[in-house]
Amino acid sequence: MREDNRKDSELRDIKIIPDYIQNLPGSVLIEQGNTRIISTATFESKTPHFLKETKKGWINAEYSMLPGSVGNQRLKRERFRTHNRHIEIQRFIGRALRNTFTLSAIEGKSIFIDTDVIQADGSTRCVALNAGMLVTVMVLKHLVFENLIPEMPEIEMISAVSIGLKDKNILVDLSYQEDSSADADINIVSTEKQNIIEIQAFAEENPINNKLFKKAIDLGIEKNLEIIQILKKYL
Repeated sequence: MREDNRKDSELRDIKIIPDYIQNLPGSVLIEQGNTRIISTATFESKTPHFLKETKKGWINAEYSMLPGSVGNQRLKRERFRTHNRHIEIQRFIGRALRNTFTLSAIEGKSIFIDTDVIQADGSTRCVALNAGMLVTVMVLKHLVFENLIPEMPEIEMISAVSIGLKDKNILVDLSYQEDSSADADINIVSTEKQNIIEIQAFAEENPINNKLFKKAIDLGIEKNLEIIQILKKYL
């Protein structure tokens, strides 16, 4: 049994407040355990220069942890920090969301997903992506309602979950304490059709056992299906 009395394969409680911020096409507050994240979606009628003449739209993401998100040990705002963790995570989010629908459906438009961690207790990149999935659907619905795109594109929902390996045990949805002490940390992004978008795996001191790794991937895909069903309830 884990420190919060969860089973190894049990997700933390997920709570969602949609339309958390007024006057935006999409916004949400998501809580997963003690990790709390605000995500918003906005759009504009132009695309990056490299998409010129492609008849495609674009999704871009930004991610940051607010200074007090880890408690009284105040963080500097991430855009002023020397490491590139936030850049890597926002690429992770944007890259995944661009797999959810055909970008030609928003030809000539860019969607911006902004994600701010207001309280961090592990798995922030995964929770941020899940929030981003919600607000992406919200902003697409807004674009249809305002007749800015002709119809709602077909969307394949995705979600992300963290998996930890500890003493040959597979732990789902890591808290900070579990993440910091795990033998290996795996982040899995997959779709409701059980296709894999991305896997990130990091081993501490010892290589990951191949059989255990495969079991972790299968469990991660299963847990992502649970998360997707939760996300759909709010759409």
